Amino acid sequence: MPPHPLRTRSFRLLFAGRTLSLLGDAVIPAALALAVYEATGSTGALALVLACAVIPKLLLLPLGGVAGDRFNARTVALVTDVVRCLSQLLVGVELLSGEPRLWHIAVAEAIGGAAGAFAMPTVSPLITGTVQEAGRQKANALMGIAQSATRLGGPALAGVLIYTVGPGWAFVLDGASFAVSALLLAAVRVRRVPIEHRSLLADLKEGWGEVRSRDWYWTSLVAHAAWNGAAAVLMTLGPAIAVSELGGPGAWIAMLQTGAVGLLLGSLAASRARPKRPVLMANLGLATYALPLGLLALSAPAPLTIAAYGVAQAGLGFLSPIWETAVQQAIPAHALARVTSYDWLLSLGAMPLGYALAPPVAAAWGPAVPLAVAAVVVGVACAGTAAVPGVRRFGAGPPRLEHVQNEVYSP
Repeated sequence: MPPHPLRTRSFRLLFAGRTLSLLGDAVIPAALALAVYEATGSTGALALVLACAVIPKLLLLPLGGVAGDRFNARTVALVTDVVRCLSQLLVGVELLSGEPRLWHIAVAEAIGGAAGAFAMPTVSPLITGTVQEAGRQKANALMGIAQSATRLGGPALAGVLIYTVGPGWAFVLDGASFAVSALLLAAVRVRRVPIEHRSLLADLKEGWGEVRSRDWYWTSLVAHAAWNGAAAVLMTLGPAIAVSELGGPGAWIAMLQTGAVGLLLGSLAASRARPKRPVLMANLGLATYALPLGLLALSAPAPLTIAAYGVAQAGLGFLSPIWETAVQQAIPAHALARVTSYDWLLSLGAMPLGYALAPPVAAAWGPAVPLAVAAVVVGVACAGTAAVPGVRRFGAGPPRLEHVQNEVYSP
């Protein structure tokens, strides 16, 4: 029986730092929306700031994957924590000044988004570098639980900060969380597999080759992209439907809170699950997102729709640790950051498409049409992976031996 991941000092430090930065990030969406709208009175200004945060992240994700594999993932993560600390502190100071300038906030969020592109692909290499293979599912589940718990508590903390000391302090808190995370990362020892120095293009091609050569991986990425696009449709149209047909704003809040609880319960379930076909089971769990989409399209009763959303989010909570463990088991350590960067790129890239298409389609044919289409797409894409031989055959199997002779430790 392998030791619990939290008994390993390096993972314990990593987990603490990750949890703090997740909590800091969880207060930002509400604080950013309110701060920008109060400063400008324009929803277009908020859209501009959000675009400045997302676009650099999407453009730079493949480069972030190369950096995570070519250099030490711990070093990359530490540097990005420092950069994001400074960018969020800049926004906080700007807001606390009483005369915030929109372009300052937009530039700071763009810098933070760019840093996020380099930080996101480092998570899996950091876990594989601090936890032995037999304990990685528990480690991934702990990360999922931390993310779920911070999503559940973050909005409440944001509300307390906004209504007591102002939204600027939410950004100061986020910046401080990244500073502490960087200090903790500095004490982490991480195993890594050095890779030979080649051209950037060669590194990108090798990472894509690892994705393309595994039918279970790239077909699952298509399913995950469909899920994220469908989630964008629901997030765009859901609030208006909740207000007009499900009983008012309280119904939407109840739906989001139920989803947060479902996400947490799914992560907890994944910490104990040992499915024989992990990729298949995880993708089938994602397919449940068709339920709330379909029920919203049919104007089903609020309690049924809210419960369905909780089930769907539990499927997401279950998928994340199971999927991360499967990827860490199957992808060579020297390519892990690049491969996961393509995962993030496809997943995040589908969301703007959902945001862009949902409103005009709803205006032309009614909101039921895009919701029903999204339900069919996500259900077929996720459940349809069962037809892929690699998805069906992928099993957890016995833990592989760690080939430590080719690994080095960061100082």
